[in-house]
Amino acid sequence: MRSGYRIGIDVGGTFTKAVLIDNRTRAVVARYSVLTTHAHARGVAAGVIEVFRNVLARSGVAADEVVFLAHSTTQATNALLEGDVAKVGVVGMAGAAAAELARAQVAIAPIELGPGRVLDTANRFLITDDVDKATLREAVDGLVADGARVIVASAAFGVDNTATEELAREIAAQAGLLASCGHEITRLYGLTTRTRTAVLNASILPTMNATATLTEESVREAGISAPLMIMRGDGGVMDIREMRRRPAVTMLSGPAASVAGALMHLRVADGIYLEVGGTSTNIGVIRSGRPTVSYARVGGHETYVSSLDVRVLGVAGGSLVRVEAGRIADVGPRSAHIAGLPYAAFAEAEGIADPVAELFEPKSGDGSYVAVRVADGTRYALTTTCAANALGLTVSGMHAHGSPVSARRAFAALADLIGSDIDTAARTVLDCAGDKIEPTVRQLIAEYHLDPDQQLLIGEGGGAGALVPYLAQRLGLRYEISKDAEVISSIGVALALVREVIERIIPHPQPSDLEAIRAEAIAAAVRVGAAADTVDVTIV
Repeated sequence: MRSGYRIGIDVGGTFTKAVLIDNRTRAVVARYSVLTTHAHARGVAAGVIEVFRNVLARSGVAADEVVFLAHSTTQATNALLEGDVAKVGVVGMAGAAAAELARAQVAIAPIELGPGRVLDTANRFLITDDVDKATLREAVDGLVADGARVIVASAAFGVDNTATEELAREIAAQAGLLASCGHEITRLYGLTTRTRTAVLNASILPTMNATATLTEESVREAGISAPLMIMRGDGGVMDIREMRRRPAVTMLSGPAASVAGALMHLRVADGIYLEVGGTSTNIGVIRSGRPTVSYARVGGHETYVSSLDVRVLGVAGGSLVRVEAGRIADVGPRSAHIAGLPYAAFAEAEGIADPVAELFEPKSGDGSYVAVRVADGTRYALTTTCAANALGLTVSGMHAHGSPVSARRAFAALADLIGSDIDTAARTVLDCAGDKIEPTVRQLIAEYHLDPDQQLLIGEGGGAGALVPYLAQRLGLRYEISKDAEVISSIGVALALVREVIERIIPHPQPSDLEAIRAEAIAAAVRVGAAADTVDVTIV
């Protein structure tokens, strides 16, 4: 390995974290984190720039010594879940012989992304036998008149002959519009799913391209000339130029990064990993030393985006406690970060003086969450991490370990509010979290037929120490917390390999077919950032 340094940056829902790693020894040289800059004018890019500048400054490493820079991002997933999407105009196409069947398959209705969040669409259908630039331009103009801001071109059998889809993209570009083609994410048949995947990809093109531009400009301004790579949801990385075309591929890249990092630190062949952040917990399975991979679902809809089979739950280390009718009713989904409150467990014990529990709404309509106000007027959050500290379930060395004394003083105020004792109140908080997580763990054990000796809980993320020991105790399972758990995602990003997947349906493959696919895979890997002489191809 050549000398120099690698930087990995993980953009999470709560924190943006960076690590600087020696390219030869793989040792972590420096680390730095900030709260993710969701509300900044430059969006999450502002946090990305801040952490990589600080991690360089703290280590004394010059920008020109960086040979690899990559980051994971939750932005694609969050944009879809939160409805930060553009209206998509779909140009569906088919030859006359297939038109009757294809017309319905490429007509994509508005897609419900979540409660109250819808991806709007508009549709045009063309017969490709006599399609030309003028016909395509008329279709694109009509979709723009319908309010479309981005275009999808999807043709029946477009995976075999991409020319018509690419021509439609060219026409859209001439009109100043971003566009996706149906064949870009996958070459699998299945016209409806392929078109829907392209629509989801296109809907986040404006948001993701804007972030990519800001990030890339800032990286170059900082003097880093190394290629800027983006984490994929399947555990690899790709050049940022490729992300501009296929942002949907980055969905679930945060969990992918954490698993990649954990597998480099732990000698684990099989188990269940829990990446516990401040706001959410990602749960998946490792089998034979590899994370399980599937096709992502968005809003309940199937896609052809290959990513880790991850279950995302709205409970984590920073989840706030909800109180209703004088009892602890739930934890989350709001977190201390969203409320803008420090954790009680991380306060100095003398600072938690005369604590009084009070109910509040982090955001309007959230319902009653509880915080404690101390003698000097400061308010602290009561979280699952605070509960674990109050019960003595965290130990020194865990990122989640704070002051058990501070946590118990804060929980005493909650206990007074609900007429309980400290231990019962703290245990109830963790039970609420466990009630949400346990069914998913048991479901994964059943789905993947994990043997009893494979049922190991692998804790990752800064909040792992708050929930994983408790869950292991509750489920009667063994557990391990990853080394450097709080920055494990950043380590995984820094050490990730360039990856690309080529999918084909060939009924009776011949050796020449496999050799052609191998050559195509090498070319695709080089296009997304790999050096040709380092590419390893696996055909499955």
